[in-house]
Amino acid sequence: MPSVTLKEIAETLGISIATVSKALKGYPDISESTKQRVQELAKSLNYHPNSFAQSLRTQQSNLIGLIIPEIVHHFFANIIQGVIDEAKKEGYLVIVLQSDESYIHEKEQLQLLLEKNVDGILISLSDKTVHYKHVKEVIDAGMPVVLYDKISKSLDCSKIIIDDRGAAKDATTHLILRGCQKIAHISGPLKPQTTIDRYLGYKDALKEHGISFQKELVYTSENLSYEDGYALGEQILIDHPDVDGIFSFTDLVATGALTKIREMGIKIPDQVSIMGFSNWFLARITTPTLSTVDQPGYRMGQEAFKQLCKEIKMTKDQEIILPEIIKIPTKIVQRQSTR
Repeated sequence: MPSVTLKEIAETLGISIATVSKALKGYPDISESTKQRVQELAKSLNYHPNSFAQSLRTQQSNLIGLIIPEIVHHFFANIIQGVIDEAKKEGYLVIVLQSDESYIHEKEQLQLLLEKNVDGILISLSDKTVHYKHVKEVIDAGMPVVLYDKISKSLDCSKIIIDDRGAAKDATTHLILRGCQKIAHISGPLKPQTTIDRYLGYKDALKEHGISFQKELVYTSENLSYEDGYALGEQILIDHPDVDGIFSFTDLVATGALTKIREMGIKIPDQVSIMGFSNWFLARITTPTLSTVDQPGYRMGQEAFKQLCKEIKMTKDQEIILPEIIKIPTKIVQRQSTR
């Protein structure tokens, strides 16, 4: 006989999965009548996950969910390690799920984590996510949720971020101070707030140094890939042979551009300087090595878990949670691709 799920209980009672999860854990912000209805139905349907009895006693499962856009990204691998290391200290297990930059997968994974009775959720939004109802519903139901890295300003919850706009401004300024006067920008689709902010930071630096912004110098990497960077590196210099600087919104794309430009016989950094963003391990092994913005993923993971853990405890104690925005500092790492 198939196992009964939280979703089936929720649909039967006409309430949300998050409410069912919290009712089974005995959270004080769920009414006694709702708790009784949920627990009676769970018992009658023989709903007994491994953590069920413990959840009723302790009001927590000691599980948290971590949704990341892609595991292969060096930055997100560091975030996972930071979260897991901090979670161990507090006795939590971490369920790691990958959205593959898919809005549909992201929605499904949120529901799956609720099914697993997690105490809280950490999520970095996918690049394809432009509607946030699925996240808002979980937050509104009282489940502790903390966004990190790729966020939406419209969601009312805590966020762990870097100052993407300021860091991109610093990266572009780094090029300007080394003599670059015509700087192209490789952006991603302007959907996640991080990409928007890096684009704005690029514009801020140009304005501050009296360089006119030219829309035609902004190129879009649709697939956020090495291959995109490889193609765009060539296209930029075909369209604008006098470009002497390129700021890419991510190292992977910058590496593609750097490789193609070298193949074209153009000297880096003497003729064109290239700046990345994230400080992937790739940045240390390219030829020439890639100057970039150090985005401290491990620390971001640590801080994200600490904030979530704090809010889980506050939720359990029925304390009012005031969302916080925590900014992790970045720094410029100069290597051989800039003068």
